[in-house]
Amino acid sequence: METSRNPVVILPGVLFWDTLYIGMKKALSAYVPEEKIAIAPVHVHDWIGFPPSPERSTNRVMKALDRTIAAMRQRYPDEKITIVAHSGGGTVAMVYLLERPFQGDVYKRRSSVGKLLALGTPFHTIEHYAKIKTDFIDRHLTPALFDECRVVSIVSDQYTGSLEKGFIERMCYMFYKNAAGEGALAGDGIVPVKSCFLKGAQNVTISGVEHLPTPHTNWYGTRESVEKWVQWL
Repeated sequence: METSRNPVVILPGVLFWDTLYIGMKKALSAYVPEEKIAIAPVHVHDWIGFPPSPERSTNRVMKALDRTIAAMRQRYPDEKITIVAHSGGGTVAMVYLLERPFQGDVYKRRSSVGKLLALGTPFHTIEHYAKIKTDFIDRHLTPALFDECRVVSIVSDQYTGSLEKGFIERMCYMFYKNAAGEGALAGDGIVPVKSCFLKGAQNVTISGVEHLPTPHTNWYGTRESVEKWVQWL
């Protein structure tokens, strides 16, 4: 399969940390030289804060993302970088790319990024802390961004939420309702498909993939799942 061999920066999802994505990096190295793949050094305390300040999580994670992009840009100055962002990391990446002040912080590296590939990213949500980011994106996103940076939003429709079926379907119903206000939807187990569709982006639905990077699950970062979305890299 022919895919882009541009440098890749992997951005973890909310409440997840960098070492969980080592498997994703290894899987991607079958398509992109491993030395051209970096995982942003994000940890749980970046998302929570100490003392707790989850409303500032985007600022902390953007700082880690910016350091990683700067280092990659220094190594490959003539190549555009692809950000592969999981879950809420995708909305952090979008806030970063908007180049507008967010709670006092702004970065100006959009010209270094050629593509944002978001995996299970809720661009529309009613969840409080996530909505801080999505409301900001709604206010500031313009077609000009898509002219400079291609955005691909990928989500799995593995599970349909239901209160009438088994435990998994009932849990999915609750997660989807927390994100979208309704639970009888298709999604990846945590985020419903409809929450990931972003106007102006290339929106892609895949099957057989789960959201959470937990042992023994076929989540977005496993080799089998990477094979399902790597063609959009």
